[in-house]
Amino acid sequence: MKQHDHTWLIVGLGLLGGRYAQILSARGYTVLGITRSADTLQYALDHGYIAAGKTGDFTDLLEKADRVVLGLYPTTLLSWVREYGRYLRPGTFVTDVCGVKRGVVEPVQALLPAGVEFIASHPMAGRETSGIAHCAEVRFTDANFIITPTPANTPAGIAWCRALAETLGFARISELSPAAHDRMIGYVSQLCHAIAVSLMCASDNSELAMYTGDSFRDLTRIARINDKMWAELFLWNKDNLIDEIELFSGALQDLKDRLVAGDRAGLEEMFRLSTARRAAFDET
Repeated sequence: MKQHDHTWLIVGLGLLGGRYAQILSARGYTVLGITRSADTLQYALDHGYIAAGKTGDFTDLLEKADRVVLGLYPTTLLSWVREYGRYLRPGTFVTDVCGVKRGVVEPVQALLPAGVEFIASHPMAGRETSGIAHCAEVRFTDANFIITPTPANTPAGIAWCRALAETLGFARISELSPAAHDRMIGYVSQLCHAIAVSLMCASDNSELAMYTGDSFRDLTRIARINDKMWAELFLWNKDNLIDEIELFSGALQDLKDRLVAGDRAGLEEMFRLSTARRAAFDET
């Protein structure tokens, strides 16, 4: 079977699911969609992101598709697979866009019928906006795509997931175990959101909007946050996030102590260290 002979199904046409549908359809694939919102479904149809879709009674779409992307929050994803996973046909490859993996990957693999393979992945390309109307704003060309395989995955399944990332245009594709992924994401993503939220909640600073420069705006961009999604992600990965908050709090306390002591040399040492470590991100 040629690649374009496959039928894709996007379950959850939100920011990332919508972007997947948009790109895959633009590249000539047959893409179907499932979403709870009639308005979202109509938007996807009107913009040509999907060839057909439904908000309910969609088992026929499940039986047609052999390439599935689950664009759902972790709790909803597990519930959806429990209820509808049995309708997927053998030979189907399934992936997701979840920002956490422990507690998701292995249960989903166990719930799916024989011959249906779930290869978990995480497109590191979210934005502070949400919904399909903003999906065209998402940029994959300078983003990372992480595959989180388990021993249950086959080389063919992992290769398919990597090919999907290439089709979508991701700049870098890597593999981590689900546990290693969640440790990493606790630091590079969730801690960053926790700091931005805390900065905005520390005081009522809205009157400063007309005075701020780029540093404050850049640091707090992600404080404009999808409350339901991020509360769920934080709680699913709370052990890792708590550890990272403790580590960050220690570093902030260290900086404060040097300020209190008037330790200019100590401050400069921290600044040199931060500059050197930040340079690694400019090289990728």
